[in-house]
Amino acid sequence: MESQTTQRPADAVDVILEQWRRERPELDASPMGPIGRLTRCAALLAPRLESCFAGFDLSAWEFDMLAALRRAGAPYRLSPTELFSTLMVTSGTMTHRLKRLETRGLVTREPNAEDARSLLVQLTSTGLALIEQVVEAHIENERRILSALPTAALANLDAALSTLLQALEGSPGDRRS
Repeated sequence: MESQTTQRPADAVDVILEQWRRERPELDASPMGPIGRLTRCAALLAPRLESCFAGFDLSAWEFDMLAALRRAGAPYRLSPTELFSTLMVTSGTMTHRLKRLETRGLVTREPNAEDARSLLVQLTSTGLALIEQVVEAHIENERRILSALPTAALANLDAALSTLLQALEGSPGDRRS
């Protein structure tokens, strides 16, 4: 721990690693460092992101769905399968969420001209206007959160996380989600 704390201040994960070194000195617990930090960062980020969305009466999942439709480009519609694949949720979860957004007037389900058996999910004009506002506030919120990192450190973090993400996702043929 001495060498780590001389390079940077100790964090909560350093305390856990030191406890493992004390209790199980023969065990190399170093993988717990990055995984623990990623997990802790995710837990600390969630409420900061949610508070931004709450200002627009949205939850994170609602933002994600509206943003996925917006990113699809005009006319801002996707099949439910495309949506749940993008968002990594089950079809049952997707159905429940779509009903909620539809009730709020943010999306509609329209017949699919190419397949009469299916529907397409489309942003309403209200949903489009809302996501246009929220995405700007969200990006500014993320910019504030990341402002603690110098530009080079942020670029290195982004590259390292991209490498980890690719490893976790596997090659396109190996993906299960």
